[in-house]
Amino acid sequence: MRFLVDNAVSPFVSAGLNAEGHDAIHVREIGLSGAPDEEIFTFASNEDRIIISADTDFGALLALRETSKPSFVLFRQMDKRPAKQLHFLLSHLSTLEADLTSGCIVVCEDERIRIRALPIVKA
Repeated sequence: MRFLVDNAVSPFVSAGLNAEGHDAIHVREIGLSGAPDEEIFTFASNEDRIIISADTDFGALLALRETSKPSFVLFRQMDKRPAKQLHFLLSHLSTLEADLTSGCIVVCEDERIRIRALPIVKA
């Protein structure tokens, strides 16, 4: 799977994903560490990468654009230590793969995971 790790998450997470055979880059590696969320969102979309962040703004962008890509993994209300985030993500990726491939928002919390299919369409 292809990931783009946002500044709100440590580069340790992208390095760990790469070590497990995934294609992950951190925004710092590509000169987007100070870029606005819209630019990061566009990069991820163009590269077909799943955004990993602790910043809820990417969910808002997905809702506003009513698009099914890029998928978004949000670390929310959970242990902020990079090793814990990486372990949590790696231990659940196999069950999340189909949803992430088709387009979704995954909200990761210490006690649960919530999945919302994309696109988010206004009623």
